[in-house]
Amino acid sequence: MTPVEPRVADQIVAALRRAHDGDPWHGPSRAMLLDDVGPEIAAWHPGAGAHSIWETVLHMRSWTREVERRLRGGAPAEPVDGDWPATGAATAAAWREALASLDAAHASLVDAVLATPEATFARRVAATPGNPAGSGVSYRTMLLSLAEHDIYHSGQVSLLKRLARAALDR
Repeated sequence: MTPVEPRVADQIVAALRRAHDGDPWHGPSRAMLLDDVGPEIAAWHPGAGAHSIWETVLHMRSWTREVERRLRGGAPAEPVDGDWPATGAATAAAWREALASLDAAHASLVDAVLATPEATFARRVAATPGNPAGSGVSYRTMLLSLAEHDIYHSGQVSLLKRLARAALDR
């Protein structure tokens, strides 16, 4: 019997879930990395021009929302809340809200992917003036690239945790 190829939507969702809170081959998922991060570690900056874990979380959330907006028919643009949104006050409640908003954005995107007709994934995301990131590629490529984007930033989170802990323990 010939094996059945999984639906494209299922492949995309599997990649998004592995990066977010699954068991990726490369190391801890984003959720595992963030599980023991408190607001002080999240807000710590390694130096001028470098982003904190908190800023990175909001950046990943912004792009997750933007990719979903595009999947639902929106023209490519910068994320509505910005590429690197401001964190605001570094309180425990605000940090919990940042993490919850990232989880909610991920869940909403997964729902949108599962509701998308298979033929859509082969279509191209409209190219727009200025060619924002992710325009002109297939929806499949855009969505899988978001998983790669999140894995990249999760690696940064891992390094920032170590640096922050070392700096704040002194």
